[in-house]
Amino acid sequence: MKRRSGGGPAVRSLATLATGLAVAAVLPIAAACSNDGGNGGGGGGSGSPSASGSPGASASAGVLTAAGARSALITEADLGYGWNEEKGAAGWRDSLPVGKVDIAEFLDDKASAAVCQKFVDALYTDELLGKPSGASALTGFSDADRARMLYQVASYDRNRLDDSMAWLRTVPSACDQFTITGDGGGKRTVQVVEAPLPKTGDARQGLNMTVKGTVDGEPLTFTADIAAVRVGSSAITVTNGGLDGVELGSTRQAVEQGTRRLEAVLAGKTPPEQPPGPQD
Repeated sequence: MKRRSGGGPAVRSLATLATGLAVAAVLPIAAACSNDGGNGGGGGGSGSPSASGSPGASASAGVLTAAGARSALITEADLGYGWNEEKGAAGWRDSLPVGKVDIAEFLDDKASAAVCQKFVDALYTDELLGKPSGASALTGFSDADRARMLYQVASYDRNRLDDSMAWLRTVPSACDQFTITGDGGGKRTVQVVEAPLPKTGDARQGLNMTVKGTVDGEPLTFTADIAAVRVGSSAITVTNGGLDGVELGSTRQAVEQGTRRLEAVLAGKTPPEQPPGPQD
């Protein structure tokens, strides 16, 4: 079932958004928490936090090479009917979710204000999990509903990756609702809530972000699913967003199939050309 923007909670120019080119959610997505005794954020179909995924995934995880990162990328076949791979995904940007956080809304909670500013800043940098320390690869897809999905695979310093995931886990509580001001002075309302993900990988985090603002006097709502799954010291990140709402099922499909591909690559295997059926 499609979640339509305009009802629920949550870069070039806003004019780009208005012309329909802006559905690009350009963040490698981040993840939520350390595997060392922490939980995995929005893991599991029920949405309850969980740090465990595929048993022994970390123990069998190897080093991600440049060729392996490319092989671990999902394909149109992994997403199913309606999705088309797009070139130039590395240049996708959308400015609606980016701006200066209104610190006054946080009263004396400056720490939460800093979390939210770091979050919105990271949406534009393609480094929500931090800068990869090793191989990385990305691809992008679009569907008929003007949604765009950015998908990235990368290798990180393990300690920094754990820190990034632990930080992102704080975003839903610190940034459940706040206001940002864009470069043009326009005010936008941002909402972030936790979103359920399949129980896969070593740790995972799902978020849903909604940004509401106006362009040329016309109200617009940008909705994005943000997801990350860690496997050893590597991770997949997914951003699936658009002006016409987001289909959570496609985000979950990318997470499930992408984690399988990454685990296969790290185990020295070749991912199948055709994806297997869904797991329970």
